Amino acid sequence: MTDERRTLYPEIEPYETGMLDVGEGHSLYYERVGTPGAKPAVFLHGGPGGGMSPSHRRQWDPELYDVLLFDQRGCGKSLPFAEIENNDTWRIVADIERLREMCGHDAWQVFGGSWGATLALAYAQTHPQRATELVLRGVFLARQKEKDWLYSYGASEIMAEQWDDFSGLVPEDERGNLVKAYYERLTSDREDIRFAAAREWSLWEGNVATLLPDEALLDSFADPSKAVPFARICAKFFLENFYLEEAQLLENVDRIAHIPGIIVQGRHDICTPPTSAWALKKAWPQAELWIVHDAGHSAGEPGIVDGLVRATDKLAGKAD
Repeated sequence: MTDERRTLYPEIEPYETGMLDVGEGHSLYYERVGTPGAKPAVFLHGGPGGGMSPSHRRQWDPELYDVLLFDQRGCGKSLPFAEIENNDTWRIVADIERLREMCGHDAWQVFGGSWGATLALAYAQTHPQRATELVLRGVFLARQKEKDWLYSYGASEIMAEQWDDFSGLVPEDERGNLVKAYYERLTSDREDIRFAAAREWSLWEGNVATLLPDEALLDSFADPSKAVPFARICAKFFLENFYLEEAQLLENVDRIAHIPGIIVQGRHDICTPPTSAWALKKAWPQAELWIVHDAGHSAGEPGIVDGLVRATDKLAGKAD
């Protein structure tokens, strides 16, 4: 392995875009990039409630891969906007299968970070014959201790000032369950209350996502089109325990024991601490765990970019 860090591949435009009607009133926006007929892959964005960005297309060598990216239910350009009805983990897993069938692939590489990693594991454990390998970043297994770390006690001790801003939106007598308190505001009939809650929720997530402050990311949450779907959908999934049983993704690792995987994990990840990636690695020996010692959670940090691009290159058989 060379000492020089990899960077994202050059800007690339999709060779196909479209909307897929998946029923229940939802239509998903998708893009296909790379070389038709090359090694297939699917990108699962984070959140829940995030969406795609042009940089996400650039994590694979476009000459070697045929990649499908899509906005999950209620996210990005998918419709209806910020919808939380008929929107859960298992419906999205079914959507991924619909998209695979649409593309005509027998199986594909499944790539996801943060919530996208959670979703990738749920998909691969449900359809192990459809995943050729997994590339995961910032592992989140949706266990109670991980949820508590982010919204009760843990990250609050590191990002203390930001936690006071986040919790301060809610009266003290409601702070015993901040997720519930925020969800009630995010589903309020009043637009001003919804957006105030969405902005603070998104700012908290943005503050814990990067090793160093990312002002551009934080400023982006002044835009309701970014803050509202992210916060509404994210809060709903947290409130519903991500529609998973406790430790389900660890207990079912045997279903993917045969599938190669690469886990890219920031050592200083405040959002999804390395303990989850380590627990997954111990349960899944077939996977490689690459710790990035100078990175946090974000897919945009130089060390994380390097790891993800190296991972997709390696799995395509590209020499280092």
